[in-house]
Order: sequence, then C-alpha cells, then structure tokens
Amino acid sequence: MIEARHLRVLRAVATTGSFSAAARELGCTQPAVSQQMKVLESSAGTPLLIRTGREMRLTQAGEALVRHASGILAGLTAAEEEVAAIAGLRAGRVRLVSFPSGSSSLVPGALAALRAAHPGTQVSLVEAEPPRSVEMLRDGDCDIALAFRYGTTGGEWDDLVVRPLLKDRLVGLVPEGHRLAGTEAVGIGELADESWIAGCPRCRRQLVEVCEDSGFTPRIDFATDDYPAVIGLVGAGLGVAVLPELALESVRPKGARTVTVEPAVEREIVALTLPDLARVPAVAATLDQLSLAAAR
Repeated sequence: MIEARHLRVLRAVATTGSFSAAARELGCTQPAVSQQMKVLESSAGTPLLIRTGREMRLTQAGEALVRHASGILAGLTAAEEEVAAIAGLRAGRVRLVSFPSGSSSLVPGALAALRAAHPGTQVSLVEAEPPRSVEMLRDGDCDIALAFRYGTTGGEWDDLVVRPLLKDRLVGLVPEGHRLAGTEAVGIGELADESWIAGCPRCRRQLVEVCEDSGFTPRIDFATDDYPAVIGLVGAGLGVAVLPELALESVRPKGARTVTVEPAVEREIVALTLPDLARVPAVAATLDQLSLAAAR
C-alpha cells in the first residue's frame, strides 16, 4: 500500500537528485530516506529509481508516480482540513504565497479580517513571484497563490480555481527634476532615450514588449525585484521606470514623481488555488477576505 509519507520522500528525492539532499530537505536522516524508498518500491512492485554512482534517475514508473504525487498530497491535505472542520474543530491552516507588492497591500488587511472572524485559523505567508508561486501551488507547497498576469494566456491556469481580485495599472516613475515630471499623461515613446530601471522578470518582459510595440527597445541599466530599490534608483536620478500602482501603495516615492503612461497597461491580480482546496473552509474564507481587501 502506497502511503503519503512515502510519496513525499519520493518527490523530495526526485527534486533534489539524491537521498542525502532529500534527507536535508525533509529534516530526517539519509538511512530513513533509503528505507522509505525501499518500502515504496516494494509496495509499487517495481523499481522507481536507477542509481548510477552518486546520481539518481527516475524509472518510467517513478516518473508516473511523481507526476501523480502532488495531486494526491493536495487531495489528502484538502480531505484532512475539510474533515476537521466538519468535526467541529473550528480550526484550519492556510499556507499563502504572494508576490511582494501583494504582501504589503492586499494581504495584511485580509489576514487581519480573517483572524478577527476566525481566530482559530492559522495562516503562514511566504513570498514568491509568478510563475514560481504557481508552481508551488501545483507542487502542494502552498494552499493559495496570489499571482498576476499581463493579458490572458490561454490555458495557463485551466487546472486551477481562479479568483479575480483587481486590475492593477502600470504607472510611470521619473525623477522629480525630469522634463516630464508633472506632466498629466506621457506616451511611453517619449521615454525612448531614457535609462530604464526594470522590476521582476515577468514585469521586465512586459516592459520590453510594450516599448517595442511603441517602436523602441528600452535600455535597461538596472534590474531589481525590490520595488523600493526601483523607486530609490529613480529618485536618485538614475533612470525611469514603470511600476504597478499596487507597488506604490506602501512606499513613499522620495525624489520621484508618478506620471500616467499611455498606452494603458494593466496586470490582472488573482488568487489561485486547487479545486480540492477551494472546498476547504479555511481556504475559502481566506479567498473571501482577499476579495474584500481588493475591493476596498
């Protein structure tokens, strides 16, 4: 009989490539990992790993089992949480992952309201940008992923429950003494000769696409995932940037001015979860509070 704990071990070995690395990730000993893999292979009735020196490779059966493991583990988590709620424990656990500007703007109000309404619900938060956050959700490493996308990519999230939260417009950011500071609206082509400061990889790709649609390729001299750093670089006169409005909510743009950029570009902010997890009361309540926080 295949047990969930054995699937977790197999997934860790597949991800890390060795028993010792899997043991470190799982917080146990290498012999324990080796023993559990032997039990799992015995239950499966076929080898799951090929050992060549220090390297580990999955067999075809191992690849199939790993492919199904994330869904099985997510389903088990959903079942445990739902049964606990039905049994009247009035408790729950939600693992939330969010991109940084969502963590500083949407998440605090949502979690404060959730705690007030359901004090027994425990929520943990880690930060990751999409697509990494979405991978964490599919791998069973979180219950809700706060994510964003520019435009609609067909099929990107078809296997997930998508809760739309808001549309977040990109705004321009220029130094206070810039020739366009104070201008009501700026065509992005007017910034073609500027030095640019870019944000996260997904935002960076979107910036290049928008600029190229306007007839130029931006000269990106600085790139950082840290929005306060972007704002600081602009404020120091080192370049211009476009940032989501959400990123500016919790940071005072010292030395920089915001301008409306045309053509308008928006990103869609959503909360994602797996279909099984969407039925878990604590997860559903967290999604509801994120929706309310986005509407404020």
